[in-house]
Amino acid sequence: MALLQLFITASIPVLKVLLITALGSYLALERVNILGEETRKNLNTVVFYVFSPALVVTNVAQTITYDGMIKLWFMPVNILITFIVGSVLGWILIQLARPPPHLRGLILGCCAAGNLGNLLLIIIPAVCKEKGSPFGAPDVCHTYGMAYASLSMATGAIYIWSYVYNIVRISSKRSTQDSPQSLKEPSESNQVSCTEPLLSSKEYGSAYYCRLSWQIEPQIKSKNCLVRMFQILNLKTIFAPSTIGAIVGFAIGVIPQIRKLMIGDGAPLRVIHGTTNLLGDGAIPALTLIIGGNLLKGLRGSGIQKSIVVGIIIVRYVFLPLTGILIIKGALKFGLVHSDPLYLFVLLIQYTLPPAMNIGTITQLFGAGENECSVILLWTYVFATASLTLWSAFFMWFGPRQV
Repeated sequence: MALLQLFITASIPVLKVLLITALGSYLALERVNILGEETRKNLNTVVFYVFSPALVVTNVAQTITYDGMIKLWFMPVNILITFIVGSVLGWILIQLARPPPHLRGLILGCCAAGNLGNLLLIIIPAVCKEKGSPFGAPDVCHTYGMAYASLSMATGAIYIWSYVYNIVRISSKRSTQDSPQSLKEPSESNQVSCTEPLLSSKEYGSAYYCRLSWQIEPQIKSKNCLVRMFQILNLKTIFAPSTIGAIVGFAIGVIPQIRKLMIGDGAPLRVIHGTTNLLGDGAIPALTLIIGGNLLKGLRGSGIQKSIVVGIIIVRYVFLPLTGILIIKGALKFGLVHSDPLYLFVLLIQYTLPPAMNIGTITQLFGAGENECSVILLWTYVFATASLTLWSAFFMWFGPRQV
């Protein structure tokens, strides 16, 4: 296929995202004020608790089966590799740029976590429908592509809310503890001394940690250490709505008895799947509009070091894609992945995506680095327009040549 045709095919999905994002920015303008800050926060809450988990449930349940999971086992591993490599590169960037402590978790998160959710669900079907696509018949491409994108979205949701959430939480907590007001001295009596909750009860409920005095029995101390360990892990947030949606979707798709009840034209409970699917359809446009509104804040600036923004762009659009090519070529050589051009394309594209938009949600939850996150997302998504198009065109050419 001609390189120009590949470039045009790769550019269409990116332009769709760009147009919806531009609309979100326009609606967020002060003179328009349809998508103001308070509206975005409320809409973000609806997306977080309703639209996103519904989208994950329906796509995973409909496209992932037990046999499919066996064939696609390498994809969760591949996504984990993107997080590990991105974290290492982010740590190097932190050593070079020396950012404030409260931004270190944000930088690591932006380098590690790509937008594995709504972008792939837009890009893959659009690529399949384009004339001259190298992935065969559009309907077959769409079916398999949605399975790959759904698994990617579900796995990414689990990793983001179990890893990125906690590194941002720890980073914001350390910056808070640096101020005298955030510290409380332990009591000298045998009473339990507790700090203020790490999160507001409105978001996730109170999460306290307690320190016991020196006079407490050793076994009680051990019990307290276990409690403290679980509070540090913050297991409740690992099971965020999207993560729960992924688990439910896997259960429906993998267990044949449940699948027959809910999936298919003759399924007795198909109305539940249809209703959930209707809710999930709102996730992508709503989240993309929120992206546009949040990116507008980045235009106003936040005083963040330019070297940090440039460094994240280089990590995500230069080093990660090059690393991905080496890893996928190695996986092909050792027979770890099957030689499906579309599957290879999805595995490769996972290394080229801009930072996950959920990082913006996480910074809003903790109030640490929210403005800086807007600047980072603004410029990474601006550069993603060219980067995603170029890398997508290259991977369309590269993938089939490896089969």
